[in-house]
Amino acid sequence: MKKQLIAAALSAALLAGGQNVAAAAAPLTIDGTALEASGSYLSNNTTYVPIRTVTEALRPDAAVSWSDGQAVVSAWDLNLTARPGDPYIQANGRCLYVPDGVQVRSGRVLVPVRTLGAALGAQVDWDAATGSVSVTGGASVLTHADSYYNEDDLYWLSRIISAESRGESLLGQIAVGNVVLNRAASADFPDTIYGVIFDSRWGGQFEPVRNGTIYDTPAPSSIVAAKLCLEGANAVGDSLYFLAPALTSNHWAMNQRTYVTTIGCHWFYR
Repeated sequence: MKKQLIAAALSAALLAGGQNVAAAAAPLTIDGTALEASGSYLSNNTTYVPIRTVTEALRPDAAVSWSDGQAVVSAWDLNLTARPGDPYIQANGRCLYVPDGVQVRSGRVLVPVRTLGAALGAQVDWDAATGSVSVTGGASVLTHADSYYNEDDLYWLSRIISAESRGESLLGQIAVGNVVLNRAASADFPDTIYGVIFDSRWGGQFEPVRNGTIYDTPAPSSIVAAKLCLEGANAVGDSLYFLAPALTSNHWAMNQRTYVTTIGCHWFYR
């Protein structure tokens, strides 16, 4: 699984079209005061910062520790974990996307400053006048997953992702979820996740609905993928179709739609 997740993060970087070239990070201020965040760096226009340094500056009430191979941040209103190599961090039951993965450098665990800021309830801005990254605390705490995700949406999205792609990388599972969400946002399909999955036109849209595997308990990775999709993670742009050419005789999308990309055994089309 760890190899799959690391591969997913690397694949996401390739899909973004850039190379992971690190550079010195811009100066960082916390609530207007300069912070020496040793180890910070800039990669793909994303500023990575050490979790401990920024958390202790923003939330001195929080405890930062290392447990079970991951960084852990604990406070009365926050539970955050960041495992090196994972393309996401978990905060209050939510999954926040880190396309290039959680990093470790010189013993420090680093994540994008915007992602960490969101988890800590802070606002992150670029100060063009000073050429620095400004982080301001005091925003509302990150909404817990129980309140943030629509229970029905998460239930069905995680199940269709699992039934269609549980053997794929996390990136491949996100891609399948993207297709479902893109359809729900398109005027050509039903406007709910449930409606998209159970759309019965043309004999049905998804094989798991026909064979009943849609009702199986989803793989844990598919629940993560569903949460990431609902947070806005996207691996395949505006794709509306996917298929595994080696597993189906119906190649309509290949002949009629515009090819986007291939992830694992699935080909995606818009």
